[in-house]
Amino acid sequence: MGEALKKELPFKIFYKIGETSRIVGVEPYVLRYWETEFPFLKPKKTKSGQRLYTKKDIEIILLIKKMLYEDRYTVEGVRQKLASRLINSEEISKEKSSKEEVIEKIKHRLKEILKMLS
Repeated sequence: MGEALKKELPFKIFYKIGETSRIVGVEPYVLRYWETEFPFLKPKKTKSGQRLYTKKDIEIILLIKKMLYEDRYTVEGVRQKLASRLINSEEISKEKSSKEEVIEKIKHRLKEILKMLS
């Protein structure tokens, strides 16, 4: 799921709630509700309160959606299953993902500089 998502999404550091809603196929109010129900889903917020989702947030949202709508878990079931799963995987992938994000940011910035020089 994660690799396919990276290929489909344009490179951005953050996605606004409307973009995220279209990408995952649920209404913005559902995303706001899930944020209250799942403590591990915490999009960053601007000073004006606008939610900014990362690719990792979108991957978590897609997993929540699958578990609720396809696998028929309850909200509590998803909360319990994902909380333990995310804690374990977060420790393992934290170092790897941060390096990959830095590399992607550098690539993106270099491309911007090349455009300015052209």
